[in-house]
Amino acid sequence: MNYEPVPSESHAEVRIVASTPEVARRVAEVLRRCFASTEQRSYPAGRGGGTRLHLTLDTARTAEPARSWLATSESTGQAPAHTDEV
Repeated sequence: MNYEPVPSESHAEVRIVASTPEVARRVAEVLRRCFASTEQRSYPAGRGGGTRLHLTLDTARTAEPARSWLATSESTGQAPAHTDEV
């Protein structure tokens, strides 16, 4: 089984799957208002159409509302993967 490299401690890899590129871009824009991020990369999401968008977030460089949310949130441990994830 191949695993992707884990991002550095203060970064998170985010993948957005949406029916259209515009929907994926809107979600990415909200995330970029809360966290510093890399340039997004977009790919086809499969035979049925849709878009898969990837970006890397820097969780050490947060803005509101992420800063207050991170300060009050607690880790719930490892969540199980979705059926299409490894």
